[in-house]
Amino acid sequence: MTTFTVWKFDTPERAEQALTIIENASADGLVQVVDHAVVVWPKGAPAPETHHEHENTWRHTGWGAFWGLVVGGLFLVPVAGAAVGAGIGALVKATEGTGIDREQLETIRAEITEGTSALFLVTDHGNLDRLGERFHGLHKKLIATNLTDGEQEILRETFGGGNP
Repeated sequence: MTTFTVWKFDTPERAEQALTIIENASADGLVQVVDHAVVVWPKGAPAPETHHEHENTWRHTGWGAFWGLVVGGLFLVPVAGAAVGAGIGALVKATEGTGIDREQLETIRAEITEGTSALFLVTDHGNLDRLGERFHGLHKKLIATNLTDGEQEILRETFGGGNP
């Protein structure tokens, strides 16, 4: 099953550390990473930065456009008034069919703030027990996923990710 997750970290550096763990876990066969993006919001920066690194193929170009749409729609639209609602509404329409809903998008926007970072992952076939062991000590929080409520609970128990 393809899974979309967003993990928030309490420092700008931690999402990159988590990505290294995920890449190593992928090399060890614990998870198949379909694609990822890292959002880093350093203290004092007016907006977050997005890092998306993949080979230049049509499939990955499509994911790059998706990450650009999601991150741009969440963080680069005006931050007050009706414009936020309109921006989120357009983003909800654009992400229809991905399992990402309005509430999740609003949660992501509210949780990712200056001084934090996030790892956006699309994965297949993960060994959650063994993968979860590698995440201990990273001070992370699961803030969005397309999993069912039962699957989310298992993910939180395995990774210690808190409630969205």
